[in-house]
Amino acid sequence: MTEKEKMLSQELYNSRDKELQADAAHSRKLTRLFNNTTEEQMEYRKDLLKQLLGETGENLYIEPPFRCDYGRNISIGENFYANFDCIILDVAKVTIGKNCLLGPRVCIYTPVHPIDAAVRNSGLEMGREVKIGDNVWIGGNSVINPGVTIGNNVVIGSGSVVTEDIPDNVVAAGNPCRVLRPITDVDKIYWNDKLAEYRDNLF
Repeated sequence: MTEKEKMLSQELYNSRDKELQADAAHSRKLTRLFNNTTEEQMEYRKDLLKQLLGETGENLYIEPPFRCDYGRNISIGENFYANFDCIILDVAKVTIGKNCLLGPRVCIYTPVHPIDAAVRNSGLEMGREVKIGDNVWIGGNSVINPGVTIGNNVVIGSGSVVTEDIPDNVVAAGNPCRVLRPITDVDKIYWNDKLAEYRDNLF
């Protein structure tokens, strides 16, 4: 296998491989162009993101600045929003579902460096895929660590460090991140009442 194939297979690989360095340089160019755009260049921003990312929906918005390793290993569903300073290190695949919101300075990491110092000093590393379901809101300054899966309809509190999988339909927070409670019909009733109040105040 090539070093790139090893990387995407979540095996040890050499990140200094020429093919990977070329891919990374291409990503740096596109993110530089994206991060230097202005608010008058919305269509250009979207075009750059579609060139950079592996798969996206039609409705996506990322506030500059944004950083990633390769971009093409990131798959994003419809109706995606990421606030300022989002970082996604995608040496392994990152899959994000539809209707997802990322607060400012959310970081998603897939790289894994060896615990053994001698192996780590060799420059070899590996990655673990991250999967985020549909209808997920991740609060600002949260870190999603390698190999984590976050379920559907999840809220992650700000400042969380997610080191283990999070199931569907829960509020979770903390360092390390833990499930605080399920999301229930009480939440649905409360927020639908708030929605009704909002709509009433439109007239």
